[in-house]
Amino acid sequence: MGHWWVRNIVEPGKLPLLLALAAFVLTFAITRVVTRLIRAGKGPFGNVKAGELHIHHVVPGVVLTVAGGFGAVASDRHGVGGAVAAVLFGMGAGLVLDEFALILHLDDVYWSEEGRKSVEVVVLTAALVGLLLSGFAPFGVNDLTQDELQDRGGVIGTVAANFLFALMALGKGKTRIAIFGVIVPLLALVGAVRLARPGSPWARRFYGRRPRARARAALRAYRHDRRWARPRRAVQDWIGGKPDPRPARLPGRR
Repeated sequence: MGHWWVRNIVEPGKLPLLLALAAFVLTFAITRVVTRLIRAGKGPFGNVKAGELHIHHVVPGVVLTVAGGFGAVASDRHGVGGAVAAVLFGMGAGLVLDEFALILHLDDVYWSEEGRKSVEVVVLTAALVGLLLSGFAPFGVNDLTQDELQDRGGVIGTVAANFLFALMALGKGKTRIAIFGVIVPLLALVGAVRLARPGSPWARRFYGRRPRARARAALRAYRHDRRWARPRRAVQDWIGGKPDPRPARLPGRR
């Protein structure tokens, strides 16, 4: 176990990525703790304002991300400058992705139901970077032997096939499987061969005249969502806090 850690994680080439991931996760965790304290009215913290303008933490996040990104390009990856740039980039990315939903909706949806997207994106990002640190390479190139890596056609074929599987999974509405399938190819293959989710581009294109396929897809999606929706929401609430309840609406109003 110790040799695996040294070989795959703490080797010099991966140290900046490890520092960036640690800074990313730590920044996100601290930010969520602070925002939850502000929301509860506890502690010395408060919203940052310039007059009447509320300065969201995505703003310093963008500054840190830009500084860290350009710093990484300009510095030696194995030196102190590269390590500092990696930490700055990780901190900036944590602040930016914590308000991913705000950027997506162009509205302050931090504590709304739509704000759950920020937590999901942060978890996905941390998991993907963790897989890269563990030795996985995009599109399954890590599974090739040295002889296969010398064969340019074999590498191109492997990348193209795995990209196709990920694209098919995405077209079937299986976004998470498609994203992780870029790093773990077998997952993309599973998503590519299974039924598409109702309303996905694949379902609209190929299930239009197949009522049995539409019914099977709808039933499978219903069972999946019924099984996993509550645990997923519980984890999101534990990580990011419960969203504000939706205001009651009169019947007939939207």
